[in-house]
Amino acid sequence: MKPAVLFDLDGVLLDSKGAMLATLAGVATAGLGRRVTVADLPPDAITTPRVEVLSALGIPNPDALCGIWWDAALATAAGTRIFPGVLEGLTALKDAGTATGLVTLQTRSRLPWLLPPAVLDLLDTTVCREDAEPKPAPDGIYLALARLAVAPHDAVFVGDTLTDRTAALKAEVVFAGAGWGYAGTDALAAAGAPVVLTDPPQIGPRLLDLIPKGRPTRPRTTASH
Repeated sequence: MKPAVLFDLDGVLLDSKGAMLATLAGVATAGLGRRVTVADLPPDAITTPRVEVLSALGIPNPDALCGIWWDAALATAAGTRIFPGVLEGLTALKDAGTATGLVTLQTRSRLPWLLPPAVLDLLDTTVCREDAEPKPAPDGIYLALARLAVAPHDAVFVGDTLTDRTAALKAEVVFAGAGWGYAGTDALAAAGAPVVLTDPPQIGPRLLDLIPKGRPTRPRTTASH
């Protein structure tokens, strides 16, 4: 059976930390009626659910506010780009006959202006916020695998947060931490991530080496590459 490698978007394929923090500050500005800067956000804002960050800043009904302002704030925030090596890694995976997919909290309407067509064309399926219960629930991973007709024990999920790790564990797929992302190498390793990649060019066919050859029902701990 064809294996699959699934990816989170922000912090894994897309360098968007600055833009996400600017978006949070912009939405908070709209909600509070006074200027909120990135420096005013809590230190863990990038790895905390946005509604929790906005609630902590004193904003009522943050979900509704995000529905009104988030897309506009994100679209005008500067600084999103794919990480160097991502395009080459995805191309190598496809050339090796591997199925690829995206499981993200971003909405589908944002993908065309967050990712270049060359990257989108290399993804066999994209599961977005509106498609499944968000991580840490495993639903998005399950949906991506179902669309690809790939079993969990034949898949790797590359994510950059502890939420991603939890979703992968629940879905019983191998998890590879993206140490260049939001949580960072130390936090992922401390949480027991079996593999922590250190550089985006490590995306590629070597990820398939993480899939246990015996294909057990649960992922095993694997030494870092």
